[in-house]
Amino acid sequence: VQLQASGGGLAQPGGSLRLSCAASGRIRSINVMGWYRQAPGKQRELVATINSGGSTNYAESVKDRFTISRDNAKNTVYLQMNSLKAEDTAAYYCNVVGVMTTYSAYFAQQWGQGTQVTVSS
Repeated sequence: VQLQASGGGLAQPGGSLRLSCAASGRIRSINVMGWYRQAPGKQRELVATINSGGSTNYAESVKDRFTISRDNAKNTVYLQMNSLKAEDTAAYYCNVVGVMTTYSAYFAQQWGQGTQVTVSS
């Protein structure tokens, strides 16, 4: 199972970016998909998660600004980031939990490579 993230970049304060992360590898189902971030000198922290039923969970710091969604047919998770702040600057990592493949292999958790988000004027 591989995760390919995209969509990071530079945005001005108050601007928007949309991250995408596509999972591949003969996937049958994914339980939870999510985004985490890690700023320099800080620990990796949860941004948002979404389960297979569509229930979402957000860090307090991003509530009402970020929206997570997923396309189960494409095994892809999205993070729409609006009203960006300088403190949102970090490497963003996608994460999947509970992956079942078509060849009956089970992956408890996988991480994608980080995509950098920089918010600066």
